[in-house]
Amino acid sequence: MKSIRIRRIIVTAAVILAAYLLQTAIFPAFEIAGIKPNLMLIVTAAFGFMRGPREGMLIGFASGLAVDIQSGDMIGFYALIYLTAGYVNGIFEQIYFDEDIKLPLLLIGGTDLLYGCAVYFFTFLLRSDFRFLYYLNRIIIPETIYTIVITLIVYPLLLYVNRRLEEEEKRSAGRFV
Repeated sequence: MKSIRIRRIIVTAAVILAAYLLQTAIFPAFEIAGIKPNLMLIVTAAFGFMRGPREGMLIGFASGLAVDIQSGDMIGFYALIYLTAGYVNGIFEQIYFDEDIKLPLLLIGGTDLLYGCAVYFFTFLLRSDFRFLYYLNRIIIPETIYTIVITLIVYPLLLYVNRRLEEEEKRSAGRFV
């Protein structure tokens, strides 16, 4: 049972690392008008509603910490935002169904909108930059749309990884009963 848990941690860490490398090394090449999708947020939200609030928070914290280390401004800012996103998406675990893609798209889109608003509030508004509509129209909404489009590609892969891990856990639990 312990080896299954360790394998789950290793696979989840590999997914976070792969998402981080894709977002920082590959996705800048796919930037459109200065906008790129937020793959780390997709991973955080998806694992949040697939696995629950606790794992959503842990994955969100790890993803946010990776973004914090990359940006270098202040450590903990994005970790807190991603942690909150993972927790909020984890609350929807009770109404989440694997086969339905509408809820994941809605949750990831809503999470990205709230993420953009939180970043605006804490980084621009507190510095007396009151151009929210400009920021909303030029950055938040285009990034949300781009993230939703990428979610259509990435989400089935994350769902496959999660299903495989759950199947392995069920097989392992069946041996002990």
